[in-house]
Amino acid sequence: MEFDKNDRMKSILTELISAFIREEANSDPLITVTNLSISAGGRDVTVFITTIPDGREEDALIFLKRKGSDLRNYIKKNGRLRLIPNFDFEIDFGERNRQHIDDLSQEINKTKNS
Repeated sequence: MEFDKNDRMKSILTELISAFIREEANSDPLITVTNLSISAGGRDVTVFITTIPDGREEDALIFLKRKGSDLRNYIKKNGRLRLIPNFDFEIDFGERNRQHIDDLSQEINKTKNS
């Protein structure tokens, strides 16, 4: 098995970003990191998120963008990475759509079984 530096960085950053959000964010809405996209040089990272309840994504984005420099400092302190990337945040519409499809499937199954 070949070691992939990008996968390792992705794993470390996902864990650290999730921990930062748990420590800093309010639990309403609950913010979940669903994926990361890391640029070729590792200088830029896009963090994809979803929220519970639905419809609170914009509030979460405002919070995360406001806390971007605090996140960088948290990563510096806890990550032991040579390069601390710049972070951008986006809503993970793919995950939101998957959840919606799951809900619809459950409703169909309930209707069939009734």
